Amino acid sequence: MADDPPYRRVLLKLSGEALMGAQPFGLDGDTLRRLARDIATVHADGVELGLVVGGGNIFRGVGGAAHGIERASADFMGMLATVINAIALQGILEGAGIATRVLSAIPMRTVCEPYIRRRAIRHMEKGRVIICAGGTGNPFFTTDTAASLRAAELGCDALLKGTQVDGVYSADPKADPSAERFDRLSYQEVLSRDLRVMDASAVSLARENGIPILVFSVHNPGALGDVVRHRGRFTIISGRRSDEGE
Repeated sequence: MADDPPYRRVLLKLSGEALMGAQPFGLDGDTLRRLARDIATVHADGVELGLVVGGGNIFRGVGGAAHGIERASADFMGMLATVINAIALQGILEGAGIATRVLSAIPMRTVCEPYIRRRAIRHMEKGRVIICAGGTGNPFFTTDTAASLRAAELGCDALLKGTQVDGVYSADPKADPSAERFDRLSYQEVLSRDLRVMDASAVSLARENGIPILVFSVHNPGALGDVVRHRGRFTIISGRRSDEGE
């Protein structure tokens, strides 16, 4: 069918801030339920779906280091925050009838499974949504890098980055109304222009593995399903330059 999703398996990166809604910190129930509905729509289409979730709504390692906590310790605290978010998402998704597994790079068997690549792939093949928590399990790496790493390890066809805006801009559009929005960029353009949609390690890893990055607004209901079908507003980052068009 012409409307079938073009991707068999995708990895969705959600920042911790995406789970806050209008709250100044923590988790917003309405936002979690809306995200669950969007995920359920994609899951119902037969797309194998993995998530990597951040923890910035609870604790951010860089911020902790700025307050005097040793950086590695602060990063581990941030990784633990991602596990809290992953368990919250799991509860909402399973309440919606979607089989879900949380896999953490930091083993904590009482509350979730350890991340094991082959086990994660098997879960996805069985139709379960997996939520990868704990970042890479190492300090000094962001959850963006963890998302790119998991997308490569799991053989994903695309890496979806849910953000606060509807694509990649030349500057923060909230601070600079004249910022240029891009429909398509190459990996090299993102790196050379320092566009900061994801950190350089994440973009480089996606480039090395030929995984396109699709950047969209996570706040628009139904946007996830549209992006998976290549509809709606998003920026695609791939090996093609912005001036090459479709």
